[in-house]
Amino acid sequence: MFCIEVWGDFALFTRPEMKVERVSYPTITPSACRAIFEAILWKPAIEWQIKRIEVLSPIKWLSVRRNEVGTKLSTRNAQSMMNAIVKGDYAIIIDDNRQQRASLLLKDVRYRIYADFVMTDKAGKADNRVKFTQMFERRAKKGQCFYQPYLGCREFSAHFEYIELDKNNQPLLDGTENNITPIAENQDMGYMLYDLDFSNVDEPQPMFFHAQMKDGVISIPDKNSHEVKR
Repeated sequence: MFCIEVWGDFALFTRPEMKVERVSYPTITPSACRAIFEAILWKPAIEWQIKRIEVLSPIKWLSVRRNEVGTKLSTRNAQSMMNAIVKGDYAIIIDDNRQQRASLLLKDVRYRIYADFVMTDKAGKADNRVKFTQMFERRAKKGQCFYQPYLGCREFSAHFEYIELDKNNQPLLDGTENNITPIAENQDMGYMLYDLDFSNVDEPQPMFFHAQMKDGVISIPDKNSHEVKR
């Protein structure tokens, strides 16, 4: 098992049932955790599975109103202009497409995330667990990533640090800032987004699980468990 500690000033893990105004879940979701691990190491041969989330900072909310663009450019039209099929200016006039939307964010978040990976059917003959274990540990310890990890939305960057584990998969705390214990709080968060099922790539289906935080710890069921609803 592997462990990283992530933190940031703001986070937004959007509840899918909120259509217009963005409202965050109280804590990070397993899918957002997976994206952070994949930012550090992603390969077709492995699949990350989140095991446990520890909430290290008190849950604090922040309501903001932001300007957003209410439309997007057509990829087909942009391609036509690149190929000189259509001539002229092709742009979005922000003043004509501006929308104001409220968002309920989280602020000053910090989590300790535990995960492991399994080999997929895309693994080659040279692929093995030791290879990817060493690769992830080396990259995580150096702070390397393929892209900047984020906390739900790309504008909310995440900082991360690799945490060593003992033989019982408990963090080896060094007495500094890593010596943080989960918050002493229990909360039933209801059904939370687990991840997307990409069995059908053209129509991925959301998966949910009943998230319960006990003493600041959220245990994540296995993807194939009966606790995960599709």
